[in-house]
Amino acid sequence: MPPRTKTVSRKSPRRPARKERPAGSTVADILLEISEDVEQQETLDGQLETLVRLFSRHTGAERGSLFLNDPSRGELYSRVLQGEERREIRILNTSGIAGDVFRSGEAVLVHDASSDPRFSRAVDEITGFVTRNILCVPIHTRRGETIGVAQVVNKKKGRFTRADLALLGAMALQASAVLQASLLAERMHESQKQEERFLEIVAEASSEIKLRPLLQLIITTIQRMLGAERSTLFLHDERTHELYTEIGEGLESNQIRFPDDRGIAGAVFSTRRSVNIPYAYADLRFNPAIDRQSGFFTRSILCVPLVNKSGRTIGVTQVLNKRGGSFTDEDEKRLKAFTAQIAIGLENAKLFDDVQRMRDYSESILESMTNCVLTLDEESHVVTCNRAGRELLGLEDVDILGQTAARVFPGKSSWIPEKIAQARESQKPEVTLDAEVELAGERRSVNATILPLRQRKRGDAGTLVLLEDISKEKRMRSTMSRYMDAGIAEKLLSGGEEVLGGRVSEATVLFSDIRKFTTLTEELGAQGTVGLLNEYFTRMVECIQTEEGMLDKFIGDAIMAVFGVPFTQEDDADRAVRAALAMLASLDEYNRLRLERALSPIEIGIGLNTDEVVSGNIGSPRRMDYTVIGDGVNLASRLESATKQYGVRLIASDLTFKKLKAVHRTRELDRVIVKGKTAPVAIHEILDSRSDPFPHVLDVLGNFRDGLELYRKRQWDRARKKFEAALGLHPGDVTSRLYVERCRKLEKSPPGEDWDGVWTLTEK
Repeated sequence: MPPRTKTVSRKSPRRPARKERPAGSTVADILLEISEDVEQQETLDGQLETLVRLFSRHTGAERGSLFLNDPSRGELYSRVLQGEERREIRILNTSGIAGDVFRSGEAVLVHDASSDPRFSRAVDEITGFVTRNILCVPIHTRRGETIGVAQVVNKKKGRFTRADLALLGAMALQASAVLQASLLAERMHESQKQEERFLEIVAEASSEIKLRPLLQLIITTIQRMLGAERSTLFLHDERTHELYTEIGEGLESNQIRFPDDRGIAGAVFSTRRSVNIPYAYADLRFNPAIDRQSGFFTRSILCVPLVNKSGRTIGVTQVLNKRGGSFTDEDEKRLKAFTAQIAIGLENAKLFDDVQRMRDYSESILESMTNCVLTLDEESHVVTCNRAGRELLGLEDVDILGQTAARVFPGKSSWIPEKIAQARESQKPEVTLDAEVELAGERRSVNATILPLRQRKRGDAGTLVLLEDISKEKRMRSTMSRYMDAGIAEKLLSGGEEVLGGRVSEATVLFSDIRKFTTLTEELGAQGTVGLLNEYFTRMVECIQTEEGMLDKFIGDAIMAVFGVPFTQEDDADRAVRAALAMLASLDEYNRLRLERALSPIEIGIGLNTDEVVSGNIGSPRRMDYTVIGDGVNLASRLESATKQYGVRLIASDLTFKKLKAVHRTRELDRVIVKGKTAPVAIHEILDSRSDPFPHVLDVLGNFRDGLELYRKRQWDRARKKFEAALGLHPGDVTSRLYVERCRKLEKSPPGEDWDGVWTLTEK
């Protein structure tokens, strides 16, 4: 049946002279030549090359091509010989002029290819060839089935005519019978090869024990077998009730996990029913967000359950986007058959992967442990030793593994093999605390735990030896126990012995002292004084340790504590202030109890200063103390003494005040120079420390602040009046009374012109 023709002419150039065919070369002769030449070729590739050559020669074209249809992929393909290599070109059977001819079944004559919207210039741009005109006809079988298209381009002389189109159509029809038979034979051969490959993959899957390579093999095979753009195999995790994939085509993550009842894959797993979705976006179970995240566009989906030989669903297989259309029932059957065959190998690989992960997990735990761990077999030969064990023993694996316990633990460590023998004989753990061993030429203290190992069927499976090196810890605990609470001690232990060697850091130092302590001791006597101090120190130390301060020392009735040693924190100054306020609050509660017992109350003063200090283990080999030294320590002590002069309970230096993050009601008391120093420092009262009510607090503070400003401007009379006003509102304000007296003295005896308002503290 001759093909229907459709002529396309975008321009109207001068019609060239029709090509003259060789004398005696009739259409019948040409068709006979095609039959004879094509039948002489034994392969489809040879037949295609012969037909392209004859099509071009008899139509007078510069080039020719023959595209066959691949129904499984919805593509037209042409095989081209380039040098000694044959290359296959594929296009969708709906694109371009060739695709239009295949779909419509109508022949096309294009006089000006560049003006035809169906023509793709990309090929010309790549090859450098310029396509001017085109003849393209469908290749029909005798039954009317279209199996491909024949195409020639660029008439050598003139332009293609309808006679050329009819001749090309007749040649294509003549060749169709041979091509159909060759295609059938090739597809049967490909099917046979595919089945052979199928069996090879099944055999390969059965022998592959590693999960990731097996999964890669499976999804690659499925993708190629079904002509899909992407494929993924999800396995089921029974412990977490999740579906997960180790690897998938187009997946960037190493592993994806989701609940086993979510999405299309979850629905297939839960119902054990296959799902074939020709249009993904029309299905409510499909989540378009995944496409938006990945940039991939999902058209069609085929998802089948993965069932093992016992009928249990162990996962699902999902393929996306069948090339050239939707997935068919035949695709579903092939996928089910394939997954059923590889299910056994997949289960074996998954089991091996689980075992391998458990082993790696156990080994990682052992390697990360800081204690020495060894396992020994039934003959007391070392089987495994972790990193901490190699370091403790001072040996490498080659010197440990396979050796007997007696060889690994000789001399003063020989008690360990004896304990191993006792544990095996009694089948009970042997625990030895703080025992001495000699390892790598060094004496050490260890805690030893020896456990007999047993297996369900075999019984005795050897021994596990765990050694905890406590040598450094013993030394450090012995040093720290004298001056540090348990929390800081643990931090210091984790920091190492080098922290004790000395370091410079910023810290806040707290000094407190009991006022009129000498008078108290005379009233109480020796036993009463000791009882008082024990009760008092217990309360104060608890307040300090609550804020993670380090109790440095007791100096008679005085307390020295440090915040920021041995480890600095961002809120050291705040913690010091909170500790000081807690100490004063606890003191008020203690005084109420003393009054109930008809005992005199006690008062204390507290000084705080923040500065760089030197901390470390200081002393002699016979007596070492971890303490801090520096000018910052001395200033804190001076400020504690100054609380008596200013009549307040808590003074903080400006260095501490500027470090505070919390908000406290304060007032600046003065700018002072301590004895032995030349640089002045502002000092502040933390008003929260007062136990007595502060009446008219805003007015008092306002008058005091104005008076202090006038005082520093040398306006003594005006300053005195402000301080007197503050004193009138709060008669108990010792600081205001102090400034009234100063102003009167300075009015009578004004200082020199270099006076800057700084007061020198002469008392220690």
